[in-house]
Amino acid sequence: MKNDQQDIFYTINDLRKFLVSARDQNKTIGFVPTMGNLHQGHLDLVQRACDLSDVVIVSIFVNPMQFGPHEDFDSYPRTLNSDRQALAGYACDAIFAPTVREIYPKGLNTEIDVPSLTTILCGHHRPGHFKGVATVVCKLFNIVQPDVAIFGNKDYQQLQIIKAMVQDLLLPVRVIGTDTKREPNGLAMSSRNAYLLESEKQLASMLYSSLTKVAQAVRDDTQIKTTLKQQKQLLTSAGFILDYLEIRDAEDLSKTYVEADKAVVLVAAKLGEARLIDNIIVNLSN
Repeated sequence: MKNDQQDIFYTINDLRKFLVSARDQNKTIGFVPTMGNLHQGHLDLVQRACDLSDVVIVSIFVNPMQFGPHEDFDSYPRTLNSDRQALAGYACDAIFAPTVREIYPKGLNTEIDVPSLTTILCGHHRPGHFKGVATVVCKLFNIVQPDVAIFGNKDYQQLQIIKAMVQDLLLPVRVIGTDTKREPNGLAMSSRNAYLLESEKQLASMLYSSLTKVAQAVRDDTQIKTTLKQQKQLLTSAGFILDYLEIRDAEDLSKTYVEADKAVVLVAAKLGEARLIDNIIVNLSN
């Protein structure tokens, strides 16, 4: 059901008061954490939360801790009004839009890290990024105390880190990943796509094309190294600054994917002003 008048809360206390009545009625809480500038991919997460729970909370918080010193924290799109309008078409019961001071009232004293997963792939190229993600998600889980939390598979490494954190810290929340929402040309939907020029948006679809070709080579178990090399060269010659194009175990992101049930092909590359990530999961079990 649509909710044209969803509540918006700016403080932890106000949100918790709202959630008390839901819990008193034994309603399940679904949670979708976002940084705002919502697109259809986010809204699909909200719909999934609606399907799995009675009350849905969407957080909108641009987390400074996950941005590096030369990254786009200041310029990151903040579109709360249009985000509220977008959510009005879905059964979102409340928006949590805290200030930085609300989430970090005394600055940063405690950090959450999953070292085996936060220093590889994107973690290698963005030092400290995933420590910031894990810390803020842990804080948000403690604030909302959801039964289920929904994330997109596009941020695959992030999803695995959050799942590991929840398991290691014994947090009572079920974490679910949902399929990546794509543009008609295959480009994964992302808030950072707004940084792309129109010509770059067409070019950016090459990432998905390269992932598809590598995934097929993995599936067929043939010419994997050759295909990887070819696609890296293709992307670089097209103007991408490639951080990585790799195949990993889908479970623990290790390089020893051969014996795994599933592999994941991941890519991260800069194009113009945007840093783009994407992935394809490959089922290896017969």
